[in-house]
Amino acid sequence: MHRDFQQNNKWTPELEKELQQLLEIAVFEDTQAVGDLTSLSLIPSGLTGLALIRSRERGIISGVSGVSAVLNAVSPALCWRPAIEDGSELRAGDVIGQIEGPVQSMLIAERLVLNLLGQLSGIATLTKKYVEAVAGTSAKIYDTRKTTLGWRRLEKYAVCCGGGRNHRTGLFDAVLIKDNHLAFGRDNNGRFTPAEAVIQARQFLQFHADSLRADPFLPVLPETKNQTAHSVPIIEIEVDTLEQLREVLPVAPDIVLLDNMTPPQLIQAVGIRNRLAPDVELEASGGINLKTVGDVAATGVERISVGALTHSAATLDLGLDWE
Repeated sequence: MHRDFQQNNKWTPELEKELQQLLEIAVFEDTQAVGDLTSLSLIPSGLTGLALIRSRERGIISGVSGVSAVLNAVSPALCWRPAIEDGSELRAGDVIGQIEGPVQSMLIAERLVLNLLGQLSGIATLTKKYVEAVAGTSAKIYDTRKTTLGWRRLEKYAVCCGGGRNHRTGLFDAVLIKDNHLAFGRDNNGRFTPAEAVIQARQFLQFHADSLRADPFLPVLPETKNQTAHSVPIIEIEVDTLEQLREVLPVAPDIVLLDNMTPPQLIQAVGIRNRLAPDVELEASGGINLKTVGDVAATGVERISVGALTHSAATLDLGLDWE
């Protein structure tokens, strides 16, 4: 069972709110209290027009659902008519949608729209390549928290548009125990072992279960082996060695993250997991790229997390053409 936080590319109120917050900064960043000096000096104020947003290259589109919010932040007089849906494949020259309204406002909105669509579509396009590279295996591609400041939900939405899956949204919706947590988890009494940390985290979550369920800021949480949907967050722990894996499996974390392990080590890890705790999912992470992801997927792990999906995706080349 894959324990996901978002498995589709639906545009949600949370996404809309995050985009609107960004737009307050973005519009002011471009116009300040002055406006577009170039358009003000050259374009008659009453002139209206129609323009098409086109793709200049192949890819996967993402962000179409947010264009209306971008235009409305500039001028309610601007109208957006999408031609395709998020997650669709693009060829060079394909029309994504059309904008109609005051030309001065449209020229203010042009770069904002292209930045949104280009960045999210670049992420969706790169994610699709990773998803295709692991096709036919049991592995699924997951994102990480290595996202642009303030763009977290938007970029994770784009990952879903490309066929990937979301890891935790933030620090608030899952327990992910890493080495730094083990080092400072005690009061001057030494390090936690991985197993001790999992037990401690589970006790904490059980004690606070009622308040966690009532928290309106928590998402609908995924089902886990011992919990039903809408229950307390999952527990994942990072290990660096096969010895740590053997030690932690008997206490049954939901997921074990295998950090920077080679394919031969991952094969051994899958075998150990299958013998000791077959319900625990394994996640490979660390330095994985398009050249290596297929070999990692072939080891039998269920999850592969790739920070490059969001921190290294090239912006998709899009343009605005007057009609």
